[in-house]
Amino acid sequence: MAEIQPYESALDAIPGAHPYPRASRYHDAEIGIHRLPDGTEVRYAKRRLLPPLPDGDEVHPHTVAAGERPDLLAQHYFGDPGQWWQIADANPVLDPRELTDEAGRVIGIPPGGGFPGGRR
Repeated sequence: MAEIQPYESALDAIPGAHPYPRASRYHDAEIGIHRLPDGTEVRYAKRRLLPPLPDGDEVHPHTVAAGERPDLLAQHYFGDPGQWWQIADANPVLDPRELTDEAGRVIGIPPGGGFPGGRR
């Protein structure tokens, strides 16, 4: 019987395999390899540069209500709470919690990424 390999090891055996799912913000990030002095290879995602912020016409303004969170907004607008990072990328914040920590703040919601149930 074949030995079960960890997910990362199994991916190493597939040429061109990427460790991040297509819906991940890191899917298109380049994978680097760092070699330790003992020869061990450590794989890592190289720096991810943010895409340019969309023009004002391309984002939907959303006024934050008390109790909202980035993941809940992503569920509402894209049908997937894991896509909160798209909202964070479209707004000039360092910490995603800044998006919703102040009721009444207006943030930009980017166009839906084609996820089931996504809407603009």
